[in-house]
Amino acid sequence: MTEGEKTSKIKEIKETVFGAVEIMRQAGTPEVQESFGKMMDTAMIARQIIEALKTPEMVKNIENFRLISDNINEASTRIQNTLKQLQETGVINEAKGLIKSTKSTVDLFGDNGQALLKTSAAVMEILRSIKAAQDTIHTVRNVAQHIRNKIT
Repeated sequence: MTEGEKTSKIKEIKETVFGAVEIMRQAGTPEVQESFGKMMDTAMIARQIIEALKTPEMVKNIENFRLISDNINEASTRIQNTLKQLQETGVINEAKGLIKSTKSTVDLFGDNGQALLKTSAAVMEILRSIKAAQDTIHTVRNVAQHIRNKIT
């Protein structure tokens, strides 16, 4: 090693020592000590939180949150797929058209809108009566078939 290299190395060591001494001096100041104290407090709180998260109850809660999140994601995907299928089939557009048509029809009746509602209710009651009659005829036919089978 040459004399210049030795001087350069000694100078580097000297600067490093002076830097370390300066750091040590500043580490002893009240401000730095206060900062160290705050860091220690924060580290203790973090450690307590980590320990609390390791308890069986918290592990179960975290797992439940994960399951809830998975279920929400799956439901969201299914809803998106359903909406896409509804749009592809044109059901949504047909429903919009039907709603507009119904509104226009109701608007045409104006004050007679109540009469339309009464007529609709009467038609529904007629349809229920027809369904009940169908059910009765069906039951009578089944009973008759059962009796015929017993006779023969």
